[in-house]
Amino acid sequence: MSHHVFRRAGVLAATVAATGLLGAGIASAHVTANVYGEQPAKGGYGTIFFRVPNEDAKLGTIKVEIDVKPDYGIGNIRTKPIPGWTAEVTKSKLPQPVTTASGTKITEAVTKVVWTAQPGTKIGATEFQEFQISGGPLPSNVDQLEFPAIQTYEGGKVVDWNQPTPPSGEEPEHPAPAIKLAAKSAEHGGQTQTATADEHAEAASSSDSTARWLGGAGLVVGALGLGVGAGAVLRSRRPAAGKTEGTK
Repeated sequence: MSHHVFRRAGVLAATVAATGLLGAGIASAHVTANVYGEQPAKGGYGTIFFRVPNEDAKLGTIKVEIDVKPDYGIGNIRTKPIPGWTAEVTKSKLPQPVTTASGTKITEAVTKVVWTAQPGTKIGATEFQEFQISGGPLPSNVDQLEFPAIQTYEGGKVVDWNQPTPPSGEEPEHPAPAIKLAAKSAEHGGQTQTATADEHAEAASSSDSTARWLGGAGLVVGALGLGVGAGAVLRSRRPAAGKTEGTK
């Protein structure tokens, strides 16, 4: 009797778990903005990944558009090359200049980024693709960035991902991709805001190369030290040996 009860309980638990996973898969199957590593800070620079899953079992995704709100005043955005896709960054003249945290006035800002698949390329069924952008300076007067997106399938089918998530946190049917910004830190203030993400990466690479050079030099010096020490030991033993022979 107890075996039947446990068996039914196990089947019920498995069913509930499978239903939960299926629901989570359906709920998460939309265009999202993601950050890997350090969260971009207000007024600084950052890298954002847009994950685009294909939700149609028969049609492939061939175009992805990301809108950048003009009032963000993001003056510079670069895209990472993706084989089979072309990227286009559009800048527009702003109705009113936007002043960054460093005091720079932005009169033109990025307002759209579009990735278009080349012939023979698409995001197929059960597949996804990530599109990466890097740039700034990011606005310092908002807590999060929203990027309304448009996903275009073969045959002209279009899906808009442009609904803001309400304060309650309940996710709408087609939420706009969004990321939260970290609090502004000292290293993102003043003149450092003029540095691009590429410059930060170059500095990190330079520091790493210097550390490796110093490490190699340390090994050489250590090896020389061992050689000198060994020589000293041998020299100290020779007189001792000679003295012994003379005594005999």
